[in-house]
Amino acid sequence: MTVTVLGISGSPHRHGNTETLLDSFLDGARSAGAVVEKVVLKDLDYSACRGCNACHKDGECIVKDDAIPLFERMMAADCVVVASPIYSMGITAQLKGFIDRGQFLWARRFVTKTLEFSPEHLARHKGIFISTAGQNRDNVFDGAYPSLTALFHDAGFEYYGNIVANNMDEHKGIKNHPTALADAFRKGQTIVAEIEKLKTQQGI
Repeated sequence: MTVTVLGISGSPHRHGNTETLLDSFLDGARSAGAVVEKVVLKDLDYSACRGCNACHKDGECIVKDDAIPLFERMMAADCVVVASPIYSMGITAQLKGFIDRGQFLWARRFVTKTLEFSPEHLARHKGIFISTAGQNRDNVFDGAYPSLTALFHDAGFEYYGNIVANNMDEHKGIKNHPTALADAFRKGQTIVAEIEKLKTQQGI
């Protein structure tokens, strides 16, 4: 069976450390037989959430722009890999704006109650967060995790794990990191194999 992997790059800087790490993961997934797609948020036209709560009425976002089709593509994938560098101890504005637009999914789950995910669905839909940071601090990524938790939870993905690499300032870029790119490649292969196994077990 086919495993689909969607990569979402939230960096405003093209082909930098974080997008390069994302690309390595996607290359690994592709080598394991997955159908891979990458979307760069800075190339899309979408606005921030208005906070109007219109979606609380019927579960639909009234703002019609590039964010909504991307959420649809995301929810159709088996694995979603979201990447963002750390800016001011959190994710980028591009990614935060996109995540906030997912309020309509939260509304479907907890207000209109028209969207739910079975344990089997969650088990075979994996969400991965990829990030890099300049600082050599163990907690430099901590501010990012809650936003990714909300995104994956509302869209029906198990928050499967993180692929992070700090101390980019000292390494002078991800390509000089001794293990990060190879580790990301292997994890891309591993997750595709795991999803294939789960889909076979579930008869998908």
